Amino acid sequence: MGASQSSLGANGSTIGPGLGDIPESCVACVFLYLTPLEICNLARLNRAFRGAASSDSVWEAKLPRNYQDLLDLVPPDLHRNLTKKDIFALLSRPLPLDHGHKVGGALQEVWLDRVTGRVCMSISARAMAITGIDDRRYWNWIPTEESRFHTVAYLQQIWWFEVDGEVTFPFPADIYTLSFRLHLGRFSKRLGRRVCNYEQIHGWDIKPVKFELSTSDGQQASCECCLDETEIDDPYGNHKRGYWVDYKVGEFIVSGSEPTTQVRFSMKQIDCTHSKGGLCVDSVFIIPSDLRERNRKGILK
Repeated sequence: MGASQSSLGANGSTIGPGLGDIPESCVACVFLYLTPLEICNLARLNRAFRGAASSDSVWEAKLPRNYQDLLDLVPPDLHRNLTKKDIFALLSRPLPLDHGHKVGGALQEVWLDRVTGRVCMSISARAMAITGIDDRRYWNWIPTEESRFHTVAYLQQIWWFEVDGEVTFPFPADIYTLSFRLHLGRFSKRLGRRVCNYEQIHGWDIKPVKFELSTSDGQQASCECCLDETEIDDPYGNHKRGYWVDYKVGEFIVSGSEPTTQVRFSMKQIDCTHSKGGLCVDSVFIIPSDLRERNRKGILK
């Protein structure tokens, strides 16, 4: 009557349809609910899965709605005629917001999280206004492989401590967390081993540092924290000295109704009754809030 959809095995038993019989369009529909990593792993199964894993409709769903704003950061020759899969791969690498025109490389970077396709951002200390940064009695720039920007600001001693910054960007709709990445103590490598010098750490246990953020649509957040608390910070017994610590300033919400969002942020300890020093300032991170725990490195506050 009709063509049979089954075949006979070696022992004469009937073998039903397998993964290779699933239409590519059906596989693509399933891929819409998977992460990019899962899609790439399944692409190795057979031709239909491989074809669906290269579908523009699948990868466009993984890109943020305003991914064209990110592509504008890339020279046109690098993304012209790319598939959506290749565009996702391109945007998953850090892109300089300032096109790397500043001395020492990019000062701000933006990228897509490889698992969720959501926008993340990092801002170098060099892009911030730091009180006294040009006076080497107070601050020094230290080259290091421990920073994505390869340089951190090191405070030797100062009375008025203030760091300010801002960024304007077309963030996609999401809830974002802003945090400062700081390190108590000066670190270096000696005979291939990481060593920390704590001699200049002082003043951070006397008064708290105040962290603040505000957005162009009126959102505000602030918190205070002593950077050099002597008690144990977490169940594993890690202290803040000698570790990179992400200090959460607060969250802000982007609804998507505004073309761009301006975010201002700061940290300060301006009680001039005592000096403070021995602190490395690396960068500020702006990351979707529910990704922060997954992406953290070191200790989070």
